[in-house]
Amino acid sequence: MTIRLIPRLDIKGPNLVKGIQLEGLRVLGKPERFARHYYETGADELFFMDAVASLYGRNQLTEIIGRVAREIFIPLIVGGGIRSIDDIRTVLRAGADKISINTAGLQRPALIAEAAQAFGSSTILVTIEAIRQADGRYHCFTDCGRQATGIDAVAWAVRAAELGAGEICITSVDREGTGRGFDIELTGQIAQAVPIPVIAHGGAGTSEHLETVVKEGGANAVAVASMLHYRALGDIDWSLEDFSGEGNIEYIRTGTVFTRTETQSIAEAKQIFVNAGIDARTV
Repeated sequence: MTIRLIPRLDIKGPNLVKGIQLEGLRVLGKPERFARHYYETGADELFFMDAVASLYGRNQLTEIIGRVAREIFIPLIVGGGIRSIDDIRTVLRAGADKISINTAGLQRPALIAEAAQAFGSSTILVTIEAIRQADGRYHCFTDCGRQATGIDAVAWAVRAAELGAGEICITSVDREGTGRGFDIELTGQIAQAVPIPVIAHGGAGTSEHLETVVKEGGANAVAVASMLHYRALGDIDWSLEDFSGEGNIEYIRTGTVFTRTETQSIAEAKQIFVNAGIDARTV
């Protein structure tokens, strides 16, 4: 199987944001500009997540997705605040190719089966936000890792696959944004337990991390944010963008170097796979 490299774009309002452990969001720029840059440089898919959907109770990305889908021709995954078949239909009509379900699926598992039946399993991705517990097990969380469910993450992945999910995206909340590497144990447990592709997310910080999560964790795809975003931030010309009235734009205004991770272009990240003997699409 060809390993996919998927930039993950967390969105708050009109902006791409990035945090650590899904919190402390800072503005990085306009998501449309990042999306086009990643498309042009060889990304396999793009994963858009509404970072504040839990606050408003709905996904608010339809306008952004509509603009992106008119110019970008790789699969678009969209998640955050999707709670019903109507929500899924709305986002698909806006231009998404796949839908990510988290909270609503945990609250009502039948939604996954209904969605898979209505739109096809290949359209339905279940995202799991997992936190390691004191006993070594992993539990599912919602609301960007803030709300505990007490549900075992591996058992839920198995159930989601049985219900018709076409893919699982596993986010290690403990590792997300830290650059400390993926949780290989978590990824491996889920990859071994389910018969569907697994996307690893949370913790990429070095070239070695990308290779290890595929070779040792069994991931079929890797969703990456900081390593790609902070490189793209320097590659895109932001001089014409107006960020007046936005929040923390220090990284845009001053060009401060982010030191928690290495930075990679899409081509460089994919070359890591190729050098390690891992099949990856290159441009």
